[in-house]
Amino acid sequence: MPRQPPTSCGSSVVKHKKNDILGKRDSKMVDDYNDKAKHEDLKVLHGMGYAQELSRSMSKFSNFAISFSIICILSGGINSFAQAISSVGGAGAGIGWIVGCILSGMFALSMAQVASAFPTAGGLYHWASILGNRFWGWLTAWLNLLGLITVLGAINIGTAYFFAGTFGGMFGFTGTDLQVVGFVAVVTVLQAIFNHVGIKVTTFLTDVSGYIIFATTAVLVIACLYFAPAIDISRLWTFTNFSGEAGGNVFPASDNVAYLFLLCLLLPVYTITGYDASAHTSEETKNAAMSVPKGIISAVLWSSVIGWVMICAITLAIPDMAVAASQGWGMFFGTINAIMPAGLAQVIFLGILIAQFLCGLATVTSASRMLFAFARDDGMPIGSKALASVSSRFRTPVNAIWTATVLSILYVVLALSIKVAGTSIYVIVVNSTLVFLFLSFTIPLVAAMLSFGTAKWPSPGPWALSAGVYKVVTVLAVIGMGVILFIAVAPPNERVLYVVGGFIALALVLWVTVENRRFEGPPTGDKIAARKTVIAAAERAVGEAT
Repeated sequence: MPRQPPTSCGSSVVKHKKNDILGKRDSKMVDDYNDKAKHEDLKVLHGMGYAQELSRSMSKFSNFAISFSIICILSGGINSFAQAISSVGGAGAGIGWIVGCILSGMFALSMAQVASAFPTAGGLYHWASILGNRFWGWLTAWLNLLGLITVLGAINIGTAYFFAGTFGGMFGFTGTDLQVVGFVAVVTVLQAIFNHVGIKVTTFLTDVSGYIIFATTAVLVIACLYFAPAIDISRLWTFTNFSGEAGGNVFPASDNVAYLFLLCLLLPVYTITGYDASAHTSEETKNAAMSVPKGIISAVLWSSVIGWVMICAITLAIPDMAVAASQGWGMFFGTINAIMPAGLAQVIFLGILIAQFLCGLATVTSASRMLFAFARDDGMPIGSKALASVSSRFRTPVNAIWTATVLSILYVVLALSIKVAGTSIYVIVVNSTLVFLFLSFTIPLVAAMLSFGTAKWPSPGPWALSAGVYKVVTVLAVIGMGVILFIAVAPPNERVLYVVGGFIALALVLWVTVENRRFEGPPTGDKIAARKTVIAAAERAVGEAT
């Protein structure tokens, strides 16, 4: 997910069944998608007032893989590795990663509870609307959209810088702003094309991405431990102040070790996000009420565990911690090039590069589904009807896909072109992205917790924590949001607060003056029943047999 330069209705109509954290296996496997299972998915979707326009062909593994691909520990974990070491040294990897992943895990558990009850492409936006109110839903949609579109740009910019540092010399690619813009444009268009031609192509590629991430990480870990000059396990819990010049000026100099430890949490928090993609692809997932929450939890759990092993292995492989820290953002490349044979390093770099490309591809999927779902409820001030259209040939929201693509490329152009005090606003916006995304997580989860057990949400979905555990988890997620907000706006990122505050102020003005009178939100109550004819017509238009 994003990383620092330069280098993701009413009540449930399904019956309650208690499960443990990962959920017990149903008697019917996800891939055993019979008529009864299909009917249950349709019943849930129709019960929220929506037609089955998208192709429901994603398996449980594919739903997991799309979130696992967006999280992509080989993207955020590699490109932001310096944030662990240049704060508190090896403890930033060994301890900081665990703490940060626990924060993300609280969000994931709470999100899974809601996703099981309301499996819709609108995901966060839909939940905030029906469990909160129209304004909270509308604000969540814009926060999430802004976060997803900018994070797509951040992912592909990171991929461009990674390419420049690995294979760029072969092609004369040095990573100038113009080269990066061109690279991002080409890559994002390719990702959009794959998304355009159908969810089956996308899921095949994200499934492959999952295996590539596993395999590449395994090779990287083994190689780091094998070629390490020496293994000093104590590094993983040793606190060393590498702030300021000692850490390549990744963070400003500070004598406050507690503050620096909070800053190291940026690495896992930046990386372990984007798992709402499983929710946004709910309408394309078989047995969504069970598969989606499992996909969210599994993606976060596996990414956290495997990512920790990877981060620790890289830390243990560093020949000299002080020298590596002084390299700042380049310490990962410095370490790998110092200890590994060139041929093996190139193989690992190629695996990482492919994973980063597929991370962006999965992000296009998530962003386009969110845009499609919001437009379906007339959330866009203009063009909602066009953005909500689904291709009868490909069964994908093609207009939403290409709109998200164009907006992301435009963001990259502006972010790298506009300078503030000699620094591109990309640095500011990419850090703002973290706040936008986690705010869009927090609003619907708080609304859901307050509505749980009320008329708005009388009973959970088939995947569920106990009521007490669920509420504790959500409270911890809110506390985590407070921590994330603090570190996201801390120096050197204090300008992030102005960006976030300015956006929210603008949103409030737009809501009061325009959207409060225009935007109705998702269908609820009698409006759902009145949509039967519209739903049937929409399904006939895309050839959906019901």
